[in-house]
Order: sequence, then structure tokens, then C-alpha cells
Amino acid sequence: MDLSLYRLHCCWKLKQLLQGYEHILKQRLHQSTDLVSFILELKTVLEVSIKNHPVSDSIPPPQYYSQLILEMETLGWDKLLFIDTQFQMLKMKAEDSSGRQHILTINLKNKHPAEAPECSADLPVPFLLKWTPQSSLNQLHSQFLLVIEALTEFWDVLDEIDAKTWILEPEKPSRSDTVRRIAIGNNVSIKVEVDPRHPKMLPECCLLGAEHVVTPLRNKLNANMHLWNADSGVLQNLQDVLEIEFPSPATHEKSMFSVDCGICYAYRLEAAIPDQVCNDPRCGQPFHQVCLYEWLRVLPASRQSFNTVFGECPYCSKPITVKMAALQS
Repeated sequence: MDLSLYRLHCCWKLKQLLQGYEHILKQRLHQSTDLVSFILELKTVLEVSIKNHPVSDSIPPPQYYSQLILEMETLGWDKLLFIDTQFQMLKMKAEDSSGRQHILTINLKNKHPAEAPECSADLPVPFLLKWTPQSSLNQLHSQFLLVIEALTEFWDVLDEIDAKTWILEPEKPSRSDTVRRIAIGNNVSIKVEVDPRHPKMLPECCLLGAEHVVTPLRNKLNANMHLWNADSGVLQNLQDVLEIEFPSPATHEKSMFSVDCGICYAYRLEAAIPDQVCNDPRCGQPFHQVCLYEWLRVLPASRQSFNTVFGECPYCSKPITVKMAALQS
């Protein structure tokens, strides 16, 4: 076979590795008797280039791949969800005792396992990796399992809240979200933040809505706080302390709580929902805070004191305020 008329086409990475060796490759190509012998010559040139080329730091050595395959065989290929074409970014799955699936994204370094990989997951707490040059993917997966198992009770609490109440925010909760805004009634809600480390304890609570509705609920929360029982569920405790029963998907439609903003006539404005409510019981119209701020800001009769804008409700003309700090947070 005459290879003198053949040309070598390769990707940019390989071309970068072979830079400076073009004349040698051309000579070897013309001298090779067949394709197999030329491939062997190319392999020799690449080995020299990888050893001496400054770009070699960006390419893992051959033992990297054999080590990775060995570790995956020990861990089990069924736990691998994805691996990129460079064999450096992996996604592994794990299941907690409640049957929830979790994904750990791993970015391996070229000197693996001498260097610790970078890891990320949808968790409410940091994933603090313990790694030594003797560590493996199997040990990494075991550490991840311990972390998600420690958070199982936290996710159990939020899953119950998500299943049995109407969640206004976030619209699509992730496993890292610790806050839920739960509908209580028309334009009345409570924002709770559950501690991932102590999920059964009394969460941080913030009641939202018109003052004439929120004030009695706030008084009950303060008066009944001592009744909180860590042995009961968080949802049941919240209902006992507030002396209410949350509307649930089984008994109520979400449209009962999704009242559009009285200014822009939309419910969601990007991620925000109408949570600024007129305090007059006969009105109770909700607004997006940013809409109300822009409305009041241009009115001649409105005034500003520190971070609060004072004006009149666009619907009933009763006094209404909006805090600028809430818009900046």
C-alpha cells in the first residue's frame, strides 16, 4: 500500500499535540508500508509528545482511564447516570431510605485519585468531601449516601407539606430549598424555613397578608409556641399552634389563592407573586411589591420616608405602604 498520497486529518487537540512533529509524521507516513505500521509510528510520536508537550497537563495520563474503569467496576455501573466524552465529568445516582433519587455530579482532576474531585448536588447543606490520595469513587458514593440519609427526615417534612398544602413559593421546589410559602386563605400565607439539621423543631415563620388577618394569627403563634411537639409532624404542629387547618389540594382549588396583581393583572411576575395586600378589610386587593412601588413612586401625593413609600391604594384610595428593602432583597 502506497501511503505517500495520504493525508492525516485530526481534531484540534490532537493537532495541538502533534505541533512541531509534522515533518516527522510526513516522513513516517511516506515510509510506512501499510496503515497499521503508520498507526504504530503515530503512537510512538504521540507518546513522545505527551511526555514533552506543555499541553500534556490538560490531558490525563493513560493510567487515569484504567484507574477510573477499575473504580467504576468496584462501585457498580448501575450507579452511573452519565459520563462525558472526556471521561472527566460523571453523574452518579443514590437513593435514600424513603426511595428518593439523588444525583451527585463529579468533576475529576487529571491526577485522580491524587487530587480531590469537585462535587455538587442538590442539597440544603454543603457536601464536605473527605478525600485522600487513596480514596475512590466507591468511598465518595458512600459519603454521599451518608449525607442524604442524614437529610431524609428533612425531606420527609417538606414532602408532607408539599403534598398536603398549597405551596405558593417556590413554584417548583428543589431538594436544596428550605423555605415554603403555604397558603392559609385568600391573600394570606405563612412562609416557613425548615432547619435541615433539626427539621422537627419549630421553623422560622413569617405571616404575610393584610394586617387585620395576620395579627390574630401572629398572636396565636406567639401564645401557642410552647405547645410545639417535636414528636409530631411539622405540618400538624403548625396547624395546632395557629389553630387553623391549611387548605389542601384535596379540598381546595389553587385558583382560590392565586389572585392576580391589581396593577399588572398577572399572578407571577418573573418569580414574584402578589404579596402586598391592601389592609382595608373591604378591599384586600393584592399587588406585586415592585408594581405597587412603581405605582406609588410616580403619584404626586405619595411620599417616602427612609426605605418606605407611603401612598393610596389604587383600588380603594385607603393608605398603603411598600418597603423598598423588600424589593432589593
